Amino acid sequence: MATFSTLDFVIDGGVARITLNRPDAANGISLQLAQELLQASLACRCSPEVRAVLLTGTGRMFCAGGDLNGFVERAADLQAFIKELTAYLHAAIANFAHMRAPLIVAVNGAAAGAGFSLAACGDLVLAARSAKFSMAYTGAGLVPDGSSSWFLPRIVGLRRAQELILTNRRLGADEALEWGLVTRVVEDGELAAEAGKLAAQIATGPTGAYGAVKKLLATTFETTLETQMEREGAEIAAAAISHDGREGVAAFLGKRAPVFTGT
Repeated sequence: MATFSTLDFVIDGGVARITLNRPDAANGISLQLAQELLQASLACRCSPEVRAVLLTGTGRMFCAGGDLNGFVERAADLQAFIKELTAYLHAAIANFAHMRAPLIVAVNGAAAGAGFSLAACGDLVLAARSAKFSMAYTGAGLVPDGSSSWFLPRIVGLRRAQELILTNRRLGADEALEWGLVTRVVEDGELAAEAGKLAAQIATGPTGAYGAVKKLLATTFETTLETQMEREGAEIAAAAISHDGREGVAAFLGKRAPVFTGT
């Protein structure tokens, strides 16, 4: 496994835990962090033992977005630098979106800019009571990256996405829950335990079925009813003959708890 210096990465009990670890820089996304996030995402996508992924941050902030100090340092070739950084970041997010394992994001503190984008791409998102969400891009004369212009309109609708991006309105955790940006709000001191509990629960589930659900939901706004139903038919037929599908049906009929293996 690769060695990481800007994030912590461990796989245990079917759960891959990724912790952004640049607390002195508000876990800002530097070029190195983007590269390491890609490496971690590839390990999650390619390893059959990974059945849930938990992403969080070290310290008081989840992620304050791109590391703007790097923009200053690379002023001479800034456009090329940003394209390189976003190439790594976007490839990582694509891996998270297309892997079978659900991505659980635990937002501790502020999620701004690309940090907001990382939160938005989660399949399940837990937020600490103190969490704050802000797009922040246009406040610095920039535009969204990290997939937020794709995910946000799908999650909150076009009008709210426009408001968030154009005004940089800050949302607290409770309002983010009301808007559908997060799955659940928990007290600050309970975030790590609750996120770990949820990840462990997901890691014992039917991973193949979860992956199929992710694929179906990703296309639901971009296809016709008939095409989507055809995809549903293909996915449920494939799931029914998988190990976990057979086990789930047998457990239901036998009135017992299923034991899924992720296959």
